[in-house]
Amino acid sequence: MTRLFNDPASFAEEMVEGFVAASGRWVRAVDGGVVRSTQVAPGTVAVVIGGGSGHYPAFGGLVGQGLAHGAAIGNLFASPSSQQVYSVAAAAQTGGGVLLTYGNYAGDVLNFDLAQDRLRADGIDCRTVVVTDDISSASPAERGKRRGIAGDLAVFKVAGAAAEAGYSLADVTRVAAATNARTRSLGVAFTGCTLPGASEPLFTVEQGRMAVGLGIHGEPGISEQDVPSADGLAELLVETLLREVPAEVQPAGGSHVAVVLNGLGSSKYEELFVVYRRVSRLLAAAGLEVVDPEVGELCTSFDMAGVSLTLCWLDEELERLWRAPADGAGYRKGSVPRAAAAGRVEVAPDGAHEVPRASEESRVAAGVVVDALAAVFTTIDHHAVELGRLDSVAGDGDHGLGMRRGALAALDAARAAQARGAGAGTVLDRAARAWAHRGGGTSGALWGLALGALAGHLGDVRVPRTADVSAGVADALRAVVRSGGAGVGDKTMVDALVPFSEVLDRETAAGTSLAAAWGAAAAAAQQAAEQTAALVPKLGRARPHAERSVGTADPGAMSLALVTRAVQDVLAERSPSVTTEERL
Repeated sequence: MTRLFNDPASFAEEMVEGFVAASGRWVRAVDGGVVRSTQVAPGTVAVVIGGGSGHYPAFGGLVGQGLAHGAAIGNLFASPSSQQVYSVAAAAQTGGGVLLTYGNYAGDVLNFDLAQDRLRADGIDCRTVVVTDDISSASPAERGKRRGIAGDLAVFKVAGAAAEAGYSLADVTRVAAATNARTRSLGVAFTGCTLPGASEPLFTVEQGRMAVGLGIHGEPGISEQDVPSADGLAELLVETLLREVPAEVQPAGGSHVAVVLNGLGSSKYEELFVVYRRVSRLLAAAGLEVVDPEVGELCTSFDMAGVSLTLCWLDEELERLWRAPADGAGYRKGSVPRAAAAGRVEVAPDGAHEVPRASEESRVAAGVVVDALAAVFTTIDHHAVELGRLDSVAGDGDHGLGMRRGALAALDAARAAQARGAGAGTVLDRAARAWAHRGGGTSGALWGLALGALAGHLGDVRVPRTADVSAGVADALRAVVRSGGAGVGDKTMVDALVPFSEVLDRETAAGTSLAAAWGAAAAAAQQAAEQTAALVPKLGRARPHAERSVGTADPGAMSLALVTRAVQDVLAERSPSVTTEERL
């Protein structure tokens, strides 16, 4: 159980601050994470990694010579925002392009892809390799849906070594993708992890039992079984992985493999060595030659007690890169001549531009927007624990915390913009950016996109009408579906957003007032959100635990219903009645 913290909401920020203070030899802080504190040759490919906090030494500890050039670090078990990824990549790049590489989780994919689009728009060549090593999370036929766990290390290490050797962006991408294709992992957990401030772990396993096929964000295992002996666990892990030798590796016997026996947080090194004793013998008996094995904590899950095993089948080029020296705060190999300290390159924070001029009418409407966001925060704050409970049934339990962080950041940004005389559109746009940046994860990105789409229809000059709001919500729906890829029936926020938009549009066309139209739409969203309890998730972290979530409503859909009801109360108080020309 995590005992040492101040405010749980500030844990990740304070952790990064302390990490940087202790690790100045390797890293320096930038907006969104860390980059190398040492000089990098101009024109070198920048390898940028990242993910949520709670996995040290991944991700910040894997920045350094021969490793990554920067790491975007999100909140606990939540992906970094697109702004964080963009800021880190912009600070790390030196003209040779950027490779983004990270574990395959919906929030990370969404936010890293958005950052990649921004980097390319800036003229920076950017590629992506997503790590998909966890064999328990999808079948071999659906390898692209698999999660990234401790196999991250192999991909990051090879990519970093290739960049250090002067490879082009195309070739760094090629070897990173080849490493991922040849990497397989499987993990088990004896206890779940407990986030700072939480009273109980994200999942539990009965005494004497273990979860098999866990994720690294506190997700429960795919199945459970009795805890075997150390030798028995080694046999389970090795035999399972050897049943899925990569197609690129033929014949399997005589192959060279990189091996990572990874402790997940509370399983100690001595225990790992006992397990590895048997792992090494089993691999030798299978005709495999182990190359530079790694035994220790390399990709953790906070205080989880558990172990994962990773095998990466190497060819001659990948073996050379795996063996290459590296020097980071949390991972070192061989001897690396220490590079000189680098100069500071600052990237302007998002939203630093001036506030556009606004009409008096739009500034009045901005007050309604701020009131609505205040009501949203109050509602989310009140329901954060319950939203986290819903999320913990088949996910990582951080949805309530992420929604609370996002809503509070949005409210603060909106108030700041309002104080500078911003109109309704700018106030909501600044709120959208702040929600995406501070909320993190999938929900943070999607709420940022949705609010940003709605903001574009409010504007700063013309007084917003009911039709503007309805059109904005429709655009918000399109943005969420386009970026998140979900549809009705996938058990996501889209299941509540679609009926909300449809009813709002229908009521608007019928001439209903904004307050009444919004109220009818909010009721439809609430009903649809409750009905997601019967659905099986098809996307996101809950997908590998689909049956576990049946009977529990989707937290994303429920949070959307809560938000729409909170806004309804404000509109009922602030908006007079009656036509499609109604103003906020």
